[in-house]
Amino acid sequence: MTTHRTAPPDRDSAGVPGTALPGTPASLGGLPRPAQATALCAVWAATRVGMLLLLIVDHVGDSGVAGEVHTLYRHWYEQLGQGAFPLNDATWQYPPGAALVFLSPGALPWLTYFQAFVALTLAADAVVTLALAHAGTRGAWMWVCGLPLLLHLPFARYDVQVTVLAVLALLAMRRRPLLGGALAGIGAMVKVWPLLTLLGTPRGRTTRAAWLSAAASAAALLAVLSVGFTHSLDFLRQQGARGVQIESLGGTALQLARKAGWPGQVRYQYGAFEFIGPYVSSVARLSLLLTGAAFCWLLLWRVRARRWSAATPFDAAFAAVLLFTVTSRVISPQYLIWLVGLAAVCLTSRHTTQRPVALLMLPAAALSALAYPVLYDDVLGGTPLGCLIMVVRNGLLVAAALLSCMRLWTATAAR
Repeated sequence: MTTHRTAPPDRDSAGVPGTALPGTPASLGGLPRPAQATALCAVWAATRVGMLLLLIVDHVGDSGVAGEVHTLYRHWYEQLGQGAFPLNDATWQYPPGAALVFLSPGALPWLTYFQAFVALTLAADAVVTLALAHAGTRGAWMWVCGLPLLLHLPFARYDVQVTVLAVLALLAMRRRPLLGGALAGIGAMVKVWPLLTLLGTPRGRTTRAAWLSAAASAAALLAVLSVGFTHSLDFLRQQGARGVQIESLGGTALQLARKAGWPGQVRYQYGAFEFIGPYVSSVARLSLLLTGAAFCWLLLWRVRARRWSAATPFDAAFAAVLLFTVTSRVISPQYLIWLVGLAAVCLTSRHTTQRPVALLMLPAAALSALAYPVLYDDVLGGTPLGCLIMVVRNGLLVAAALLSCMRLWTATAAR
């Protein structure tokens, strides 16, 4: 007989000792609620000012971090403003909902495109922080302290805006599945992966409501964008020929093979540095097979799962995104924004099985910042230091994915 054990509301009390993450001031867990809020705001403000300064200077390692907003995003903004999605553009690989993010700086006409984009990204960061702080202080500290480990990169990519949709979807799912599903559907139309937030919804009415709401919101947004823009589905043609990015798990294997005499080379294509040469296509196909295997495991878990807690939707979403990250042909450093955000959501619940996995995201984020932008020349050149960084970072992600799946299965599906 299938049982659904719904835990009582488990928002972590700001006044309960031990709610602070390791690495945050030790006394914060025992502070009263106003002091907790003040400390969180102070750390958020200090770290975000530092991130903004790094972005303005943009001279840490590879100095092109801000260039993507200045050139590529601005170019897309101008093209979308003419009522058409980028056509035959190998760098446009996003669902049509992403257009709303790239067009949004136009709502602040008194700022330059770059200034408006960064301001809106900072606002999205603040929304994530507030939502997590309302749900549980441990999650809020994870986000506030974890995001700066990626240096200024989060403010020069649109992944914070995607993460806010996924975080809000997960936090809304338990009490308002229609709202949670709608946010997940919109998020999927912006960058696909927020759809995975629906994976762990309890069977029955909640799942039906969430999935139907997600389908309806995604379909409605697609219909509106298809009416307002041409070539709305052209992005589907840009993914098939993707190779193996140097920062992916397969890319790390090829980089090590290169040190052993493999004749492959690195080339900039499809908006990333990818390997070309013998066996690259085989490695790319293997990555796709592993992604398919991950999807099959998630389906098996869904069928076999028998015990749900308040944290199960959070844990399942985190495990799923970890699996799809490590098996992808591309692991860009901004993917860690997603993982830090989902780890923070898991930590809002005392019932989570993912606490040790969530904490692994902190060194993984720091290593990702070392890989890009700090020591990107070493990663590109395949120096011993560059190879070491990628082996350790990707090894951490693989270990985190396996540990996450094991703990999820044990807590929900194992007898």
